[in-house]
Amino acid sequence: MSQVKVPAWVTVALLPAVNVLVAFLVSALLFIYIDINPIDAAKVMWTGAFGYAEGFGYTLYYATGFIFTGLAVSVAFHAGLFNIGGEGQAYIGGLGVGLVCLTLGEYAPWYIVFPIAIIAGGLFGAAWAFIPAYLQAKRGSHIVITTIMFNFIAASLMAYLLVDVLKPDNTMATESRVFAVSSWLPKMHEMLSVFGIEMAASPLNLSFFFALFCCLFVWLFIWHSRWGYEIRSVGANPSAAGYAGINYIKIVVLTMIISGMLAGFFGLNVLQGELHQIKLNFVEGFGFTGIAVALMGRNHPIGVLLASLLFGFLYQGGAELSFEYGVDRNIVVVLQGLVILFSGALEHMFRPTLERTYLRLFAKSENGAA
Repeated sequence: MSQVKVPAWVTVALLPAVNVLVAFLVSALLFIYIDINPIDAAKVMWTGAFGYAEGFGYTLYYATGFIFTGLAVSVAFHAGLFNIGGEGQAYIGGLGVGLVCLTLGEYAPWYIVFPIAIIAGGLFGAAWAFIPAYLQAKRGSHIVITTIMFNFIAASLMAYLLVDVLKPDNTMATESRVFAVSSWLPKMHEMLSVFGIEMAASPLNLSFFFALFCCLFVWLFIWHSRWGYEIRSVGANPSAAGYAGINYIKIVVLTMIISGMLAGFFGLNVLQGELHQIKLNFVEGFGFTGIAVALMGRNHPIGVLLASLLFGFLYQGGAELSFEYGVDRNIVVVLQGLVILFSGALEHMFRPTLERTYLRLFAKSENGAA
């Protein structure tokens, strides 16, 4: 009789689903406490996020940002690196995107500005991740500490630039001038209207498709390239990887550069696609939430995509809930915190029970068949 093994889908798919379900059950207690029917609240959130075209567009718009920051964290995880600097890397990457739009937007259409903005955003984000990577690889400085410090440095640098360098003379707002209209990324409803398809206006723009392309790129790079194999080897066992001839310093730097590049693409969606100017704090915590997205998605592009949709749902559904019931928008932060708690800090709390249940059920079925 062969020994029954727990399949991967129990850990990869079933366990996150159970964690999210428990988070929503605990959220239901919160709604009951504030005198809101949890079933009605769930209906409002679902309808607001997926029930009509405009809401669905907002959900995908938020999910686009989470895809970029979630992929950035997941790539670093594969090398055993905990990149907490997605917030700062997205901030500086957005600076690169914004500078391209500010300088070239007056002279070139969006389809010329967009690929250059991709390059600039990636380079700026990668450059911001390079120094912590070098310090980790060469000096032994812990990547968590250095990337957190670089988040604060990025915030201070952007505050200085937006107050003393990029701010127009005729305003007190900490923001750059508006990009030229010709550099704005097309919105989804604008693209669909060309084919005669009517869709309600929303911030969803062309960068959503680029985010999907990044998911494909990460999948091919991590699981179907020599560099990806070396990254996973270093993440699994740095000492064994070194004995196998893999250069630890090169892999750490390469991984963090790619991670910072992915985070740097965040500005494409928010700045070139929606705000059309560089504003203070435009990242709005998406870099930190990307950590939860990567954890929930088990560091796989498909998982990151699904987790991004979940957090997009929480953002948009929470906004609808706030409008419908007049509750504080911070309720969304609480919901996110519960999802992060059960999917991150307590992600393995139900794992032993699930595995025992699976083995008990399928061991009996196999014994009966034998």
